[in-house]
Amino acid sequence: MSLVVSIVGRSNSGKTTLLEKLIVELKRRGYTVAAVKHSGSDFQLDHPGKDSWRLAEAGSDAVLLASSQRLALLQRTTHPPTFEDVIGMLGDKFDFVLVEGFKESDAPKIEVHRRELGNLVSPPEKLFAVVTDEQLDITVPQFSSLDGVALVDLLEKALVTARTAVGARSSDG
Repeated sequence: MSLVVSIVGRSNSGKTTLLEKLIVELKRRGYTVAAVKHSGSDFQLDHPGKDSWRLAEAGSDAVLLASSQRLALLQRTTHPPTFEDVIGMLGDKFDFVLVEGFKESDAPKIEVHRRELGNLVSPPEKLFAVVTDEQLDITVPQFSSLDGVALVDLLEKALVTARTAVGARSSDG
């Protein structure tokens, strides 16, 4: 079972920087981690003239690139993929799935907040934690951007709790 957590916040608040810190610390502790970046605009991974581009241009609905070290799926979509679509593609292969964006999802959220960028983007009751440069008057656990280890401690406890709950449910049946 993966623990899926969404990292949300305003543009340029430090979401990617926080993700990098969390990934490094989780990997140091031996966990498997997947990162998902939600983009509001289109992006291009293959380049004109390359084989993958040529196959897509020929009309293939999906092109899978596989090497001994990487795997990439380029798939046309008929609608914007939902949070569930994206997470479903990853399956249960990872201990943690850290998602940048998808602030409207029901996943636990860590908001990155900087005073100069304005108010929180999520209601406090929807937050798992806040990484902030100021003390906020909310009951959610708060961390400074330097507290990556303490935040991973909290994530680790949540993973253990979630796995224990799943184990208890499966042994009841």
